[in-house]
Amino acid sequence: MWRTTMWHSLFLHRFFQTWIVLGLMLVGVSAQAMTLRELRALEKNDKQGENYANYYLVGVMEGVLETDAHRVRDGAKPTICLNGRRLQPSMARSLFDTELQRNDGVYEADMPVQLVLRNALATVYSC
Repeated sequence: MWRTTMWHSLFLHRFFQTWIVLGLMLVGVSAQAMTLRELRALEKNDKQGENYANYYLVGVMEGVLETDAHRVRDGAKPTICLNGRRLQPSMARSLFDTELQRNDGVYEADMPVQLVLRNALATVYSC
């Protein structure tokens, strides 16, 4: 009986130890931003790709705005000022495309999408 109890104890210890290590590994993995290349591939490779990309751009735009607002709350100078002007989620695509056209050749395919949208918002809604 002692051997069985010891075996169960050792097994449970190893089992939980393995799950703790796996959990820590997953926590250490950070999410990476989508690159311009990945966004273009998403648009082309899937039947709903253009819709997915547009939703992604809306999320990135909201994230950029929230990040700027958080920085301002922490005492930094704002980089995006709406000043009562309208900004709709449907505008994310046009802001993104206009920024790419305005700076043709500046953005490389491996650059993150949020860089383009951050620059677009800072240009159009400058302080």
